[in-house]
Amino acid sequence: MGTLLESIHSPADLKALNFTQMAELAAEIRAFLIQALSKTGGHLGPNLGVVELTLALHTVFNTPADKLLFDVSHQAYVHKILTGRRERFETIRQPGGLNGFMLRTESEHDCFGAGHAGTALSAALGMAVARDLAGGTESVIAVAGDAAFTNGITFEAINNIAEQTRRMIVVLNDNEWSIDRNVGAIASYFHRIVTSERYNRVHDSAKRIVEKIGGKTAAEVVRRAEEAAKSMLWPSILFEEFGLQYYGPIDGHNIPLLVETFKFLKGQTHPVLLHVLTQKGRGFQPALDGQKKFHGLGPYDPDTGLTEPAGKPTYAESFAATLSELAARDERIVAITAAMPSGTGLDHFRTDHAKKYFDVGIAEEHAVVFAAGMAARGARPVCAIYSTFLQRAFDPVVHDVCLQNLPVLFCMDRAGLSGDDGPTHHGLFDISYLRAIPNLVLMSPKDEDELADMMKTALELPGPSAIRYPRGTVAGVPRKAQPEALAVGKAEVLRDGSDVAILGLGPMTVMAQELAARLGRDGFSAAVINPRFVKPIDRAMLEAYAQRVAAFVTFEDHVKMGGFGSAVCEALQETGSTVPVVRIGWPDEFIPHGKVEELRARFGLSVDEAQKQVMPLLAGRKTSSILSR
Repeated sequence: MGTLLESIHSPADLKALNFTQMAELAAEIRAFLIQALSKTGGHLGPNLGVVELTLALHTVFNTPADKLLFDVSHQAYVHKILTGRRERFETIRQPGGLNGFMLRTESEHDCFGAGHAGTALSAALGMAVARDLAGGTESVIAVAGDAAFTNGITFEAINNIAEQTRRMIVVLNDNEWSIDRNVGAIASYFHRIVTSERYNRVHDSAKRIVEKIGGKTAAEVVRRAEEAAKSMLWPSILFEEFGLQYYGPIDGHNIPLLVETFKFLKGQTHPVLLHVLTQKGRGFQPALDGQKKFHGLGPYDPDTGLTEPAGKPTYAESFAATLSELAARDERIVAITAAMPSGTGLDHFRTDHAKKYFDVGIAEEHAVVFAAGMAARGARPVCAIYSTFLQRAFDPVVHDVCLQNLPVLFCMDRAGLSGDDGPTHHGLFDISYLRAIPNLVLMSPKDEDELADMMKTALELPGPSAIRYPRGTVAGVPRKAQPEALAVGKAEVLRDGSDVAILGLGPMTVMAQELAARLGRDGFSAAVINPRFVKPIDRAMLEAYAQRVAAFVTFEDHVKMGGFGSAVCEALQETGSTVPVVRIGWPDEFIPHGKVEELRARFGLSVDEAQKQVMPLLAGRKTSSILSR
């Protein structure tokens, strides 16, 4: 690590550097990121692309007084390094360490937390209006990637900015990528701007003037040159129709140009949008060769970029393989993703069924209503959306799909704890927010073969359904050549017993089996049940076991509040049963980032905790169980 980076302890230290030193610092930061993230993993590509942009922002503005917001904020690592967190950077995304996103409780420089796309402009506008009401003078700057402009919330904010404040800066960080290459008309619009030969000829001339002259005069010349180019080429440019003065596009890696431009924009008394062009993965050739996989990744070789060889396939890959096979036999099946083709596995489906694959961009609400429209015309749409992101489309799920009883299948990857990504990405609420909706069938498979059976089942249902499955590798169970439809609402009894009934939802059947084995060694007869269906729950099974067991135990990778255990309690109460239920799940709080096993141990999602809670309820059963054998 170079001496310049070691000398930066806060943004104030940047202001003493000249442009040559800042260029050296940018190189040091890139080297630091490549080495540090090779050990921890994280969002490498996005952060390599915003080094100069972040340096320029912190040179011109003064956080925490000025408010700097990053959309999604997975590109805020450089911001963290410059705001006093360099010495802790090796802890990023590690238990007890720095969060991988902006976090208000982590630093006064993180003025607004994030983790989902499309929130920065709305939050920044809220801050700007609150500043105006209080008579403040600070600057408010929102940095959003071009992918965020495919998100409806972003445009809802843009529609209000000019009406509600006179001072706000929006920085459009244009690198043509989110996780996969951006799609849709907005992405094409940006591409037309930056690839215009006449526009860029004028833009390059303006850039050379800044480099030669510097200062406010040059910034004004740049503005006039850019405005002249726009007037020739884009007489009704999109952002200016919304009342934002548009500047750019400019080189997002040219520090002198960025600094002078931000100095100019800081003094403007109307809302402005600066369009900067950056290169995702800049400075690391493996990232430039394969930008998609360097968005977010685990540990890698800092020289080659190679990661550990893949082991067992993931649930996402198994889902996609099954869907491809089913779609080959049923022309009605189509697949929809909201800018997550690789994360959901649908990049594999796209290869086999390009005409039946739809990426709508970061627009989950649209994805769901779009699916509803297709279902209304006889298609069988499958929406592959992370559990945490389907939260953003709750109303369309209710209003457009379930209310009309349309046969849309929601496949929710990352259901349960998402580990290093933290509370913005944990899928711990989907049971609670889905099981209350009429008409919806909700399932959770114990392994990849059962996932295939559930997909087959769902695609034969006359109404809506959802399947939740975890991040990570599958159980390693071979899939049948042909999936089989399951009896809706019927649980699978893996092992019978008379003292306690243990229900392990989805992959948590592993914990259920382990608890049963422990209790068996202690002389108790334990039933192990794979519920399969959260809704409709198997009431007949519950009622039958309630007649003979002393207790139920439920395991779920979900919050206990309104989760599967709650559903079991409700069903038993409605039958008049008073048999106690030990619920093992996540508490009523937001769970931090960390390693899954460590977090489970910390919060009581363990066989040890289940055994501790159920043993007092089995008092008096041990002797009778032994005698009955």
